[in-house]
Amino acid sequence: MPRSPYLPIPDSDRTPRAGASVVGPANLSEPLTVTVYLRRDPAAPAPPDLLEFALTPPAKRKPADHGEVDRAYRAAPADITAVKAFALDHGLTLGTVNEPARSVQLTGTVEQISNAFQVTLARYRYQGRDSRWHTYRGREGAVHVPAELDGIVTGVLGLDNRPIGADLRTRQATAARATIPAVAGARIPAGTFLPTELGRHYSFPVGTTGAGQCIAVLAFNGMTQPGRPSGGYSIDALRNYFVNVLGNPMPDITDVVVAGPGNDLGSDDGSDPADSTPEIMLDLAMVGGLAPGAKIVVYFTVFTEQGWVDAIHTIVTDTVNKPTVISCSYGNPEDSANSAWTRMAITSADQAFAQAGARNISICCASGDDGTRDDANDLKAHADFPASSPHVLGVGGTSLVANTGGIASETVWDQGPGFATGGGVSRWFPVPPWQSDAHVPHSANPPHSAGRGVPDVAADADLVTGVVIPAVDGQGLYPIGGTSAAAPLWAALLSRVNEGLSAPVGFLNPLLYTKLSTGILRDITQGSNGAYDAGPGWDACTGFGSPVGTALLSGLKTL
Repeated sequence: MPRSPYLPIPDSDRTPRAGASVVGPANLSEPLTVTVYLRRDPAAPAPPDLLEFALTPPAKRKPADHGEVDRAYRAAPADITAVKAFALDHGLTLGTVNEPARSVQLTGTVEQISNAFQVTLARYRYQGRDSRWHTYRGREGAVHVPAELDGIVTGVLGLDNRPIGADLRTRQATAARATIPAVAGARIPAGTFLPTELGRHYSFPVGTTGAGQCIAVLAFNGMTQPGRPSGGYSIDALRNYFVNVLGNPMPDITDVVVAGPGNDLGSDDGSDPADSTPEIMLDLAMVGGLAPGAKIVVYFTVFTEQGWVDAIHTIVTDTVNKPTVISCSYGNPEDSANSAWTRMAITSADQAFAQAGARNISICCASGDDGTRDDANDLKAHADFPASSPHVLGVGGTSLVANTGGIASETVWDQGPGFATGGGVSRWFPVPPWQSDAHVPHSANPPHSAGRGVPDVAADADLVTGVVIPAVDGQGLYPIGGTSAAAPLWAALLSRVNEGLSAPVGFLNPLLYTKLSTGILRDITQGSNGAYDAGPGWDACTGFGSPVGTALLSGLKTL
């Protein structure tokens, strides 16, 4: 019986990474696992109206019913059966099936997978920003599925494993790094802060610790050369930092490995730029230092499109740990030539973010550390994804000056290329209804289109006024910055606001823009991030501004 004709999956087209060239075919006998994403069950009950749900004050919302959400977003059993039949027909092995995430994993050789999806896989080589040569398995053109799966399969991820999603943190050069003993009363560099000090300056609600909350922390690794550690955290160094340096209890930290090696502790000396240990330590120092009562779950995955999307769906559908806040300190320009994102993957990730809103989960995403250039080097302004998703809280960066009396000044973080807050106007996402009155400017790029404005809020990110975190040896401390310090700060704040409300804030943006846009946050009116300037009210540098935690809690209580 002849096989059905094949059709392309919409928005699955790929081009090589800029500067990359083919150096040979992919190893046809190499094992390969792909994740197949499916449409929502056409017969499922309609998902809740997310805007209406989010505009309801948190204390007055119906608690999220995970079973109800599962049924609304699930894949159709018949569609999963069709994919199983497709796998059997091509000699592929069925792996994990996540019905609420609408995903099915299939494993075979590169040759089997290539034939099944009608793609040609090759090895590509390029020179990275670290001046080293890197290779990835890639493809060009669209992914294809047989006609009987057309419209059922919405994405296939894992064919192309080019790296995606830089960590958004800045730090001192290794040679200039100060050696600060990791002890109580440590004398940190002038102008920098411990997380607890930032909590006081930003008026985190007194008497809250994040108790009863679960903060999910995205952690990426797996990019180093074989045999070299690629990123993780030292529980002993964190324990000394939380207990002895900050004087806090040790938070509950557990791991979930979505993909890759898991907690693969490396170095923080800067010797290997691909080692994400400093980023992971920063994230945990911030959320643990500011929300010591919360349960912290670290979701480890790898720096690929598949690693990203699988991790996001895993977190959102995790009904065991039930995260209430997600912290994401990574991102890529959503539309540059070097971006590894396909529209297919962006759509799948954004669908997961929307499902998170239906589950009353808040998502805080760093907006980038290279101004509006966003590491693209094409003379255009770019928004960073996932911060540009309309279903997350995009977090920009500021430069904070404080004294014993509190905050003396706060401006847009902008120290030039590579050291400035991201922000701008999305090319892919239209202006959301809740942002329609925020006066989001049109894109700085021709033809100057309208789009979702980023960020929504901000916090301290400047290395000069940054946060001091523990070294992995547990003996020293050092300052670090970036919007990947600001995003976990906001995640910790929302966990404490949740506790203060006795209800999850969930998807904050609609209420923030329509009910809490004035008199709640500290408006940042001075500075620029390249293509956009700060000013009164919302701007594409710092959103509505930096936190005043007690005002945010009070504002939500009075709605």
